[in-house]
Amino acid sequence: MPASLAAALTGLAFGLSLIVAIGAQNAFVLRTGLRRTHVLPVVAVCALSDAVLIAAGVGGLGTLVDRHPVVLTVARLAGAAFLIGYAVVAARRALRPGAALTAEDADAAAPARAWPVVATCLALTWLNPHVYLDTVVLLGSVAGTHGEDRWWFGGGAVLGSLLWFTGLGYGARLLRPLFARPGAWRVLDGVIALVMLAIAASLLLGL
Repeated sequence: MPASLAAALTGLAFGLSLIVAIGAQNAFVLRTGLRRTHVLPVVAVCALSDAVLIAAGVGGLGTLVDRHPVVLTVARLAGAAFLIGYAVVAARRALRPGAALTAEDADAAAPARAWPVVATCLALTWLNPHVYLDTVVLLGSVAGTHGEDRWWFGGGAVLGSLLWFTGLGYGARLLRPLFARPGAWRVLDGVIALVMLAIAASLLLGL
């Protein structure tokens, strides 16, 4: 097997191992896919953001970020504040029976404009310092071990990100029968609220 192909496959596997774990971004993409609201722009934002961050890491930006921890400190504070606010909104949906949606209600309540959804997705992506640690610092460091084939490694990681977010966003519709019950939406929102709060707490504790 050519070294470049081996590096690409390694990057694909490594990228997926970092992305698949449940987190704020994945939870948002899942809920967007279940509601079938602006799935394409959300998937595009996630995949393109990962591509930019992975390229930055492979290009050596991880060393710069590692030498200036104040960047991550600011990102931790901003990210924690945003995640707490998002968790409160999700918790209110979970605790209020009248706020629960059936699958049909979710379609009817779809927002007319995409920009609020895209803005939320951008915030969940770029205000999360774990993204920088995973894609820029960690993935960039591992890519450096592949020498001249590091960009093949990065390309594999970008492909993994694209496959994951596309599958999560468009595959979520397969769970629609489960979410025909309002109670299922309340459970989902409760889980999302807990995930957001847990991530926010980990960001603050890491200061």
